[in-house]
Amino acid sequence: MIKVTTELIHAHEADSLLNASDRYMESLYPAESNHLAYLDELLASTSVFIGAYVEDIIVGCGAFVAKFDIEEYGEIKRIFVDEAYRGYSIGTVLMNRLETIAIERGIRKLKLETGIFQDPAIKLYQNLGYEKVPPFGDYNEDPLSIFMEKIII
Repeated sequence: MIKVTTELIHAHEADSLLNASDRYMESLYPAESNHLAYLDELLASTSVFIGAYVEDIIVGCGAFVAKFDIEEYGEIKRIFVDEAYRGYSIGTVLMNRLETIAIERGIRKLKLETGIFQDPAIKLYQNLGYEKVPPFGDYNEDPLSIFMEKIII
């Protein structure tokens, strides 16, 4: 059994995961359909960036960025699990922790954009109660994107 812990990421310890995520997304989608957040945004004061660890090894990461458009919400970004550790519910652990932190910070709605070719991610989000919505924020309609949100209380 794998024991997963989550902690805030303070430095560049997730570089290898972010690079692997970049390569994965680039293999699935053209550049104009990749909406990646980079390390400076993930480490900003309006963001929460966490890592999932097995023992002392970082095996997954995820973030939310607080947004203050017409409404206040957190946008889920960079959920990624090392290929060798997929199938152990690490994505669920990351999402649950991000939701808890969002609630602690007074954020009551989380939104996300994911790609149509990422069936495991789509199923994860649906299983956690995220529902499809129209594009939000600065996003435009994109046939390769799915937009989702969840009210968290």
